[in-house]
Formats: sequence, structure tokens, C-alpha cells
Amino acid sequence: MTTSLLTNNTTSSSSSGGSISNAIGANGEMSNLFTTLLVAQIKNQNPLEPNDPSEFVSQLTQLSQTETLQKLSSQTTLNGALLESLQTLGLGGQVGGQVTVTSSSVQLGDGAVAGRFELGATSAKTTLVLTSDSGTERRIDLGTRTAGNVDFSLDRSTLGLPAGRYAIRVEADQQAAPAISLQGTLSSVRLAANGGVVVDVSSVGETAPDAITAFHGRTTAQP
Repeated sequence: MTTSLLTNNTTSSSSSGGSISNAIGANGEMSNLFTTLLVAQIKNQNPLEPNDPSEFVSQLTQLSQTETLQKLSSQTTLNGALLESLQTLGLGGQVGGQVTVTSSSVQLGDGAVAGRFELGATSAKTTLVLTSDSGTERRIDLGTRTAGNVDFSLDRSTLGLPAGRYAIRVEADQQAAPAISLQGTLSSVRLAANGGVVVDVSSVGETAPDAITAFHGRTTAQP
């Protein structure tokens, strides 16, 4: 009798396993690996102490949630790549135009570079400091400046400086150093090896697109 009971239960378990396998296989969202493991678990359970059906439901729910998260992650990655492509196309249309870029360094070459920073309060002694790669500083006294925007222009010929890249900062009375914005020509846009976008601005060099704070268009040639 016991043997018959075991045989019947085993047969019943195998039949149930086949039905669940078919149901799971019909669901395109379930992975083949999970299906195989689940069916094997059902077939090899103790007929006298079968697993709680709620455990299988819980496992199916967890798998469904995991697959949903994976799909969301893939979709997010795809959307990010699409946005970068659109950003590259958009910036490509601005090549040759004038832009304003926030930067802590400046590239001095032929011609003057226009810049601006904002003071939170009046400064009796305001100084623009340029530091070369060798560590040599050139301090430019801007005198007393009231709160608000302060415009400046850097011409290496006038300043007696060689062409090159310089770190740039502002020193003001009892104030944190303000961010400096520089104007230049957007020379090129390219995709970096890591998939990010890199822009090249004449007065700054290569930088990230989010450093651009304003687009001014192309300069109209005078007749």
C-alpha cells in the first residue's frame, strides 16, 4: 500500500511538474534556466512532504521582478545613449559659433579672451591670478569692484605672457573664489572612448558639454 501511495504521488508530482513546466514555458518572460531549475525542484521534492505552493509563487514573483528591473536598466542605458547621440548632433550644429564656458583654466594664444565672474559683495581689492604650468604667477589687479558681474579681457601680448595654458582664479576680499566664465569658439565635438561627449573651445581646450553656459551664435563677417 505504501509503495502504491509513493508511486501514485510520484506520478502525480511528475504530472504537476509537467503542467507547471508548460505554463511557465508559455510565458515568454520566464527564463529557460529558471524553468529548468523549477521543474527539477518539483520533480525531486519528497512526495510525503511536498513544498508549499506559495514558495513557487514567491520564486516566480521574484524572477518577474528581477527581469523587469533588468529591462528597465537596459532601457535606461539605451535612452542614455540616445540622449548622448542627440546631444552630439545638437552641439555639432553649433561648431564655429561663440560659447561661454565655465573653467578654472584658460588657453592664451592669438587675440584676447573675454571673461566674466560674479561677486557676491563689494570687494576693495580684486585680483585675477594666472598660474603657468611651471607655477609662475601673474597677478592682475582689478581694483575695487562692486557686487555683481565683473567683465575682463586677457591679451597675452599686452600682459607679456607666452602662449599656453594657465590656471585662472579670482581673489576677492573675504569672499569665496567665484566661478569664472570664458568666451571662445566651439571648435569641435567628439565622442570619447568611454562614450561621453567632449567639446573643444578655443579659449579653454577640451571640456565637458555641461561646462557650456551660453551659446552666442556665429560672428557675422563684416563686408
